[in-house]
Amino acid sequence: MTEQSSILAPFAPVDTPALLLDAGALNANIQRMAAFFAPRPCRLRPHFKSHKCTAIAKLQMKAGAVGITCAKLGEAEVVAEAGIRNILIANQIVGPLKIRRLIELCRRADPMVAVDSADNVKMLSEMALAAGVKIGVLVEVDVGMGRCGVAPGQPALDLARRVAASAGLRFEGLQGYEGHCVDLRDETERARQTRASLKLLVETRRLIERSGLQVNLVSGGGTGTYTLTGDCEGVDEVQAGSYAAMDWWYGDIRPEFKQAMSILATVISRPKPGLIVIDVGRKGVGAEWGAPRVKNLPGGQVASYGSEEHMKISVPPDSAIKIGDRLEIIPSHGCTTSNLYSEFIVHENGSLTGKWPIEGRGKLQ
Repeated sequence: MTEQSSILAPFAPVDTPALLLDAGALNANIQRMAAFFAPRPCRLRPHFKSHKCTAIAKLQMKAGAVGITCAKLGEAEVVAEAGIRNILIANQIVGPLKIRRLIELCRRADPMVAVDSADNVKMLSEMALAAGVKIGVLVEVDVGMGRCGVAPGQPALDLARRVAASAGLRFEGLQGYEGHCVDLRDETERARQTRASLKLLVETRRLIERSGLQVNLVSGGGTGTYTLTGDCEGVDEVQAGSYAAMDWWYGDIRPEFKQAMSILATVISRPKPGLIVIDVGRKGVGAEWGAPRVKNLPGGQVASYGSEEHMKISVPPDSAIKIGDRLEIIPSHGCTTSNLYSEFIVHENGSLTGKWPIEGRGKLQ
């Protein structure tokens, strides 16, 4: 047995590729983030899209999270099924098919949704009124990302007034995501751009409040900017998600969090002394932000991950690793990696402890 296979001996019963989750690292990450927010007025609303696993969401709630953020209505339905009621769908829910599902969700949970257009407000209002429910609404403000959101200032106020005047809707506040800042590698530049974005968001809040509308909450932020957003007066919630399981992209800028997620793979070929091939490729790794990194393999480095089911890794020619050995790789993007698997293989202190289903996998609608 090589040193590498000895390290991974506890995973011998696990077929590959498999998505591993280190429970010790996960819990340390959850507690660290919870401890940051505990003494602050700003609260944590973790993003479900990062792990899509209700067992993790429940741990986050137990640690003090105010609720859960979801990217899609399908994710919110999964979260509600797990018994979590306070849900923010940080997205626009548009069209009769989805709004009917949203109304059904309102009967068993307390969801809020984002809006950025009068047309969407009208759709939601008409269907909510007919169904006899109230839907909580956040006006989404574009604070620089250039994706969804109405412009800061007067346009946001105008839409907030429309929401407040619409039957079947309840104006709750604002959402503003500084997504163009959260993963900037230079810490000084990340802080500068984040503060500029938050200034637009908070100034819009104050404008709406001066108009006489009550703003119950302002929500935004992410793992890369939580220390800034979480300390910004006027922001009430941070939607950080990646911190729980982590990936190497965020790990480089947030080293205070441990790497809990990895992918277990098997060496299936060694075509030459300095090259091995493992049984996972693009179909099993979220790698939009760069090639995966190899864990616990001295000198091992991904040479190519472009194939669907294969990944080539350069190793020292005298490496003892052999066909059949196991190794772990760290994805650059955890959110799109968890969406590829049906379960986490959970381990702690060198022992397998269980399997946690990833119920939100594939919930794109």
